[in-house]
Amino acid sequence: MSLLTTVMEHSLDEGYAEASARRRAEGRTGMPRTLKAKLGLAAGLVLAALVVTLGAAEARVAAPVVAKEREELIDRVNAETGTADELEADVEALRKDVGERQRKALEQHGGGQASLVALLSGATPVQGPGIKLVVDDAENTDQGGGGPRESTGFADTGRVRDRDMQRVVNGLWQSGAEAISINGQRLTALSAIRAAGDAILVDNRPLVPPYTVLAVGDGEKLAAAFRDSADGQYLQALHESFDIRTGISEQAQVRLPAAPSLIVRTAEPLADDTGSGAAETGKGTS
Repeated sequence: MSLLTTVMEHSLDEGYAEASARRRAEGRTGMPRTLKAKLGLAAGLVLAALVVTLGAAEARVAAPVVAKEREELIDRVNAETGTADELEADVEALRKDVGERQRKALEQHGGGQASLVALLSGATPVQGPGIKLVVDDAENTDQGGGGPRESTGFADTGRVRDRDMQRVVNGLWQSGAEAISINGQRLTALSAIRAAGDAILVDNRPLVPPYTVLAVGDGEKLAAAFRDSADGQYLQALHESFDIRTGISEQAQVRLPAAPSLIVRTAEPLADDTGSGAAETGKGTS
């Protein structure tokens, strides 16, 4: 307490007080007394004022230039953005044109089974009865522990992974689905479901949860077959172990778009004179 009392009563160190008293006794306090000192102070003040004035003038002169450069930069950004939008629109138009030509090629070479070929290849939109399966991340994606994904190399969390969606889709195909889409993205026999970081890509297009899977088929039989399949049980295990949210319901009518892009391949038998090795294998060219 004595230290606190001393600090409160003597806030200024005694050495400072002594130095101040000594300067007052020697007459070295206040404004300069000699003419030379006064002129030096005046010159310093004039120099400081000159520096401040020049800085303000330079800032005032540079302000319009900076504003003009900023406007030019904004105009360039807007112009480049417009160009990028136009190119994107052209790419989308060309993609649609290519897809339409591919669908027509499939229909022309399908023969009497053109409709079936178009359906299986995803070249045409489809609609009919089916099921709706929604898969979503758990509310708490930091959960851990053992579970059905221990052998897959993924971290045990409540986040839906690409291999989870692969198993879901394969299970639906095996259960009798005639056509499948994920978040409006139509799947074909050549579709790929991959991962890029935490995002799931379907044919190189990123999807975000929740993942809505639509499948065309006999809704009651398809739903029952999927629940009883190994992949349906795997999805149920994900729900029980990691709280991944799932829901499946029968739908009287589902609509699936055509695949955005198709790859048309044709195969022809090799001629007899192309070599005995090729003739024995019976492989075709594509």
